[in-house]
Amino acid sequence: MELSVAFGSVIRKLRLEKKLTQEQLAFESELRRTFISSIELGQKEASLNTAFKLSKALGIAMCELIRLVEIDLSKK
Repeated sequence: MELSVAFGSVIRKLRLEKKLTQEQLAFESELRRTFISSIELGQKEASLNTAFKLSKALGIAMCELIRLVEIDLSKK
């Protein structure tokens, strides 16, 4: 599995667990909703800055976010 796909999958899973819409997550992370959608679909890669914004908006430590992505990558 490609890294961008795994990252997007984890972001989507965390967003749904928090019961947030893409629009709500976009607002909280100061990103555009369409960009959130593209990240979740693995179409766009998140920069380090974007990953930090998303982790903060999702209430998760960046190291935990990376750990979850690593776990997702190892499953596929």
